Amino acid sequence: MERSADDRRGLQLPRVIFGTSCLGNLYKVIPYEEKLATVRAFFANGEPRVLLDSAGKYGAGLALEIIGRALRELGVPPEAVAISNKLGWRRVPLRGPEPTFEPGVWEGLEHDAEQAISHDGILVCWEQGNALLGSPYRPNLVSVHDPDEFLARGGSREDLRGAYQALAELKSRGEVRAVGVGSKDWHVIREIAGMVDLDWAMLACSLTVMSHPPELLDFIAELHRRGVTVINSAVFHSGFLTGGAYFDYRAPEPEHFAWRARFWEVCARHTVSPASACVQFGLAVPGVVSVALNTSSHKRVPENVALGRAHIPAAFWRDMKAAGLISKAFPFLGV
Repeated sequence: MERSADDRRGLQLPRVIFGTSCLGNLYKVIPYEEKLATVRAFFANGEPRVLLDSAGKYGAGLALEIIGRALRELGVPPEAVAISNKLGWRRVPLRGPEPTFEPGVWEGLEHDAEQAISHDGILVCWEQGNALLGSPYRPNLVSVHDPDEFLARGGSREDLRGAYQALAELKSRGEVRAVGVGSKDWHVIREIAGMVDLDWAMLACSLTVMSHPPELLDFIAELHRRGVTVINSAVFHSGFLTGGAYFDYRAPEPEHFAWRARFWEVCARHTVSPASACVQFGLAVPGVVSVALNTSSHKRVPENVALGRAHIPAAFWRDMKAAGLISKAFPFLGV
């Protein structure tokens, strides 16, 4: 039997990874007691070893602080948790009434954040992230966060290469287990995969039931052949496909609403929840081993874990294709 991508690289990842942006007050302030209950639910419901996906950008480091504090209060042994820290944003003082790095996205923050993608900048982010987590916890997986935004704002590829050189140094010293990339633009992931030796890649807002271009499927197949583990995230397009008000962290367009309405009609006809359809589609492509799911409520954690195990009949996917919502050429579902 062919070994899976995660086995070839030694990455044994759970099917559902827990995103932690809400621990950084994404869109709303969440009381610490609720955040603690959410982290407790991760370990009550998740597969061992629980993997938490975080970043210095999440609440300008607040999410990392909450993770470390909650793990210590719950008495979670370091060996029972794996942490992915996407590096590239460092905490800086808050100089105005609200953070400047993503206005209107984060609430109730006491710090700001600024991008720091370079060799030395990544190492600063690494040390700061470790300090925010606090002993005895350290990230096992690291990556450069938002390289697509960095390049779009005029960041240099030389600095990006330097950032990955810093990550390679951390791995060579045994300080981290695996080096990857997380990006909303999969074309940037493809460019980086051509520059450096990646262990894993996280696709965001890219491979979804709504968007799955053939060239992306070809790229995932290439990563799979190379033994690069693929994690899928933002499969709901930042919650929009399950009823949220934002589409990929921005206001939706009329065509988004129209697509969602037709999607919900097919879901209702087959008694399939939109969330389970999104997750199972996001896991259907060979090479994708995990999906990262986020929630602001501890009550939703068991449901999120169940989404990773949901069974959806082939008739549903055939109807999705017949309705033009999924490409008829998509080879992994509805055949």
